[in-house]
Amino acid sequence: MSEPARQAPSPESGTRASASPAPLRDWLIAMRNAAAESRAADPQEDGPGQAEARPSGWAPRLVTSAANPAESADDDLAEIMAENMMLKAKLRLEIERRDELQAMLAQEIRDLRAHITEEVRKIEDLRAERDLWRARCEALAAPLFQAHQR
Repeated sequence: MSEPARQAPSPESGTRASASPAPLRDWLIAMRNAAAESRAADPQEDGPGQAEARPSGWAPRLVTSAANPAESADDDLAEIMAENMMLKAKLRLEIERRDELQAMLAQEIRDLRAHITEEVRKIEDLRAERDLWRARCEALAAPLFQAHQR
């Protein structure tokens, strides 16, 4: 096997939760903690004396893959739906931000066009004045040059 292939990380090494954004991860952790607390409060699941041995606010996650496959599918579905909602919210925020930036850029472009139009008008006024003064100078200088030709 080639060296780069040995060093490439396997796609199974990363989990979906580690690739998710921090708010989603925090929300999922809070939901799991709430579910664990509700399980810890249920005396039927705990044996006698087990609730006293655990620190408060913490409960081990019960793994029942063979007993309840529908529940794990529901958990996966809930996690995917939560991730989808977070991504949609992020997309909505990015679209709003893009729209605001486009509006700001459009206003800046309009302001620049108005400024350029004003500057071009000023330049045309200066050219007109220059042409007027040139015509006046030529009119005043014409008799001087005509006198020397006689």
